[in-house]
Amino acid sequence: MVAMYTLFGRQVGSHYLAMATLSALFGGSYLAMRGGEKKTAQGPPINASSKDEEAFIQDFLKSVQDEEAKAKTKA
Repeated sequence: MVAMYTLFGRQVGSHYLAMATLSALFGGSYLAMRGGEKKTAQGPPINASSKDEEAFIQDFLKSVQDEEAKAKTKA
């Protein structure tokens, strides 16, 4: 036999209360620990005097990031 509790005027079994409690606990833990949206790191704005200079700076930064990524994978 199951212990019954009265909630909001209805009889509810203790096993339903236990399942609801565990679901809320584990569901809340999952939602809290999954993290938020990944934010891309945005550096300071590039103040280039021409489009060629801006393209050169962006290519240089991309090559530096690629080299850092390769160094991390080797280490």
